[in-house]
Amino acid sequence: MQFEVGDTVFHPVHGVGHITAISENRFVGNQNRQYYEVATEKSTIWVPIEASATIGLRRVTVKRDLARYRSVLKSHPTWLDDDHGKRRLYIANRLKEGSLDVACQVVRDLTARGWNKRLTQVDTIALRKVREGLDQEWAAAEGVSIAEATQEIDALLLEGRQTYMS
Repeated sequence: MQFEVGDTVFHPVHGVGHITAISENRFVGNQNRQYYEVATEKSTIWVPIEASATIGLRRVTVKRDLARYRSVLKSHPTWLDDDHGKRRLYIANRLKEGSLDVACQVVRDLTARGWNKRLTQVDTIALRKVREGLDQEWAAAEGVSIAEATQEIDALLLEGRQTYMS
């Protein structure tokens, strides 16, 4: 996927950012490589153009697609294995897809697990990281603040809880 200067993108580790430049640099070895310069909330990162798909750099979801993700957040959670090692591996493999759909599912499923059982430290950290990215991307797609996006997502999760736990 090719990006242009000005595109709003999502990086799976750094969150939402904007392509500010396309430049040629020599960071590793003796070869010049082309990079997307991506300004995020906390830093500027350089993503090699030829590796951008592998890294998971993608365009931010568009507003019209949020209706589908609202349904995912409200839907019945998927059971997660009680074995923390299997659960961690399952979540890590899911997140490699890098899609907003998977982020919504993981947030929904870990949140629901937390309603019934205390989350492990690893689960808590995973939920926090995925949720931060989800909140950022939701805010960017919806054109609202992160706080407003967080409130909407919380309300959707609560609606799902009320539906499936009553």
